[in-house]
Amino acid sequence: MAIKAEHIDKLKEISGPKGYSDDQDIIVSHVEEPRGKYFGITPIVLFPDSTEMVAQIVSYANEHDLKIVPQSGNTGLVGGGVPDRSGDEIVISLKRMNKVRSRDFHNNTITLEAGVILADAHKIAKEMNMQFPMHIASEGSAMIGGNISSNAGGINVLRFGNMRELVLGLEVVLPSGEIWNGLTGLRKDNTGYDLKQLFIGAEGTLGIITAATLKVYPKATQINSAFVAVPSPRAAVELLAVAKQISGDSLIAFELLPRIGLDFTINHMPGCREPLEDRYEWYILMECATSMTQDLLDLEKVMEKILETGMERDAILDGVVPKNIGERDALWNLREHMSEAQKHEGGSIKHDVSVPVSRIAEFIEEGTNAVCKHLPGIRPVPFGHIGDGNIHFNLSQPTDMDKQEYLSKWEEINRLVHEIVVKLGGSISAEHGIGTMKVADLEHFKPETDLNLMRDIKKTLDPNNMMNPGRIIDLT
Repeated sequence: MAIKAEHIDKLKEISGPKGYSDDQDIIVSHVEEPRGKYFGITPIVLFPDSTEMVAQIVSYANEHDLKIVPQSGNTGLVGGGVPDRSGDEIVISLKRMNKVRSRDFHNNTITLEAGVILADAHKIAKEMNMQFPMHIASEGSAMIGGNISSNAGGINVLRFGNMRELVLGLEVVLPSGEIWNGLTGLRKDNTGYDLKQLFIGAEGTLGIITAATLKVYPKATQINSAFVAVPSPRAAVELLAVAKQISGDSLIAFELLPRIGLDFTINHMPGCREPLEDRYEWYILMECATSMTQDLLDLEKVMEKILETGMERDAILDGVVPKNIGERDALWNLREHMSEAQKHEGGSIKHDVSVPVSRIAEFIEEGTNAVCKHLPGIRPVPFGHIGDGNIHFNLSQPTDMDKQEYLSKWEEINRLVHEIVVKLGGSISAEHGIGTMKVADLEHFKPETDLNLMRDIKKTLDPNNMMNPGRIIDLT
């Protein structure tokens, strides 16, 4: 049912002349996700520039039973940040809410509005001679509010944790329009329920995050990387144990890359080249970093010891250590462009899953065998953050198969892979969220007690089911 013109007019009045757009040429970038799998319809996108304006919009929407889709940088991959096809959902973009509320050097925190772009958060921390350690491929357009709402991960989770571990406090507009101010910088607060945790990873279904107090860390003074060939994923897990034991807490990234993924990246992405003289089936890109100066801790010697021990234990076949920033960036480009490179190989059915680190090799072997048996010619490209158990188990189409025919098998192949993940004690969503894409799988795999608790929380905070309805939990 179309939204009445009187409601559109009132929302325009609340938002002001710069606070909305009903121009479909502008709206189009807010209704389709990056992969093009999800796209919707909305009559208007609102661009509030203050928490108070967000509260007024939400209060009016709640009073008149209007549905809201909160949106940050629109870099999500599970259909959680774009409207559906009904045309009766209003998009609220937080892009104009991009102010720095405060910097607290001695408390090691920054307080940012939800529309601050992640790359800008890095710059803000750098100006304090600190670092904000969340790094993801879309950091040039992803925004802090969306990172929190999806509990984003990235390459440094091994050392610093998901976004959940980086958030100390939040400001949230509740579905009623009430503003909850939980912008604390405290690391210890044992006064009842930790309310901020309700909104981290909730994908905008319980309220709209408008600002956050985030942890920052001392800037790294030494960074050492290595790109090595390993005999197998099992050997990679062994090497991870070696690296963690030797490096202490200086190991910040440990990424698995398969030969097929490297071939795709080198063949299709400009500037990417073969890192080693010989070809191998599996590779690891690892990195150590510390804020300690070299006279206190020589990180080069730490990396040398990791590589030496790995070779002694037959966990390393070959490798290279970059000599400068340019060489380091070239190695990381092989990892960062791997997902994009798969677009050039036709359809790709993607899985963002996690299993216990001890079962990564088992999952890759069993998952690969299962999908290859189910669809001969399919090309598995398992890669990613094995340091924290998160594998992007992407599957490129058979070379002789029609793309649309292949993509029509998305749900059946998803279910096949997710059955294996859950059997191994894993999660069907490691860092991308549930959105619209995985609602049915969540209902299938999540225990009923868990689902009922989630439904009860949703009904309590959002009794009218107005905030991002149909995402994560379907109450219809």
